[in-house]
Amino acid sequence: MNKITAIVGSMLFLFLATCFYAGAEEPDAAGCSDHPLFTRMQDMRLVLCKTVKFDSFKFKTGKGTETVVEGKRFDIKYQTMAGSEYPGPLAIIRNHQQAITKIGGTVLFEDSRYTWLKIEKDGKEIWAQVDTAWMKGYMLTIIEKQAMAQEVTASAELFKSGLSASGHVEIPGIFFDSGKSVLKPESEAAVAEIATLLKADPGLKVYVVGHTDNVGGVDSNVKLSQDRAEAILQALVRGHGIDSSRLRAHGCGQFAPVASNDTEDGRARNRRVELVKQ
Repeated sequence: MNKITAIVGSMLFLFLATCFYAGAEEPDAAGCSDHPLFTRMQDMRLVLCKTVKFDSFKFKTGKGTETVVEGKRFDIKYQTMAGSEYPGPLAIIRNHQQAITKIGGTVLFEDSRYTWLKIEKDGKEIWAQVDTAWMKGYMLTIIEKQAMAQEVTASAELFKSGLSASGHVEIPGIFFDSGKSVLKPESEAAVAEIATLLKADPGLKVYVVGHTDNVGGVDSNVKLSQDRAEAILQALVRGHGIDSSRLRAHGCGQFAPVASNDTEDGRARNRRVELVKQ
């Protein structure tokens, strides 16, 4: 009888030990996985993840300097497993810095809470922020830099229809760097369609109107929107031979939003250029 009791006791101990071990291996959040750029630190579990097809994020590149990067965004949050030792902010920062430099990347900047990293490899540019202030864990924000896939195509027929229906029309496919007024080369297709519209109707005169979101000062936003509208006007005149008397540039700044500036999606919609019939 004692022998049977001992066997049952041993089996119960093994069962409990197995259950305890299984509980210690806490699972990752459903549907989440590591980003290929970084292996997670030891004894960490993934508790949150989010991927946005196209977004922007501001990365610190030095003391008092920042760069806004656009592309595919990943937010990945890790937490120390129960019963494991938290490595501390400095160890987390140094591990990620060493990981990026070993594969040819760059440490852009660091402070007591964050480090900002960048790598250009195989034709891809990736930016990362490591945030260590997350209750015995850390958060990665990663942007795989890319231009937005243009889903709405600019066309002269679209512009003609919009001007006829409401007297104004938004121009998709116009691109500027953040805070800049130099027209990017990928905007040429949209500019060419504006020129096609104007050449097809020699009597048509339009205002080129720039708009911004509400980030930044009012005066600087008005100037930026004016400068961007002027850049498009000049591209039409110099690049496509449109008579400048048919065009006028105007900057509205943040004063005519089409969406709420409380969200990134709304701000993106408000940063736009329109044609308005004179």
